[in-house]
Amino acid sequence: MYKYHKDGVFIPEKLSIFVFGSNLKGIHGAGAAKFACHQLGAVYGVGIGITGRCYAIPTKDKHIMTLSLDVVKFHVDNFINYAKENIETNFFITRIGCGLAGYSDNEIAPLFKNSSENCNFAEEWKQYLEL
Repeated sequence: MYKYHKDGVFIPEKLSIFVFGSNLKGIHGAGAAKFACHQLGAVYGVGIGITGRCYAIPTKDKHIMTLSLDVVKFHVDNFINYAKENIETNFFITRIGCGLAGYSDNEIAPLFKNSSENCNFAEEWKQYLEL
């Protein structure tokens, strides 16, 4: 069973990693990415994987154009594998891709269906994850 949180509210748990949508250039200039950079040590220039107390999942390319859903899924699958390999760590997943990248919740949330129980999602995704 998944855990859920209110969107826009980060309540860190012990050994918690903040998961946010990024771009391949690692420019963390807005939204959750900006929060990750300024508050949790996400390194400017790192757009994929662990960075600071965060995990970056790209939803935009190096030219800040939205990646295709297939490419986003590839990066989500890599994250899911990482989370499963690090079961002692809690992952706080934001609504990646549902802001500046322009995807809807019903397009992105189902990509996370095979996530492990150490993942915590925005309440808005519950209807898509528990079908």
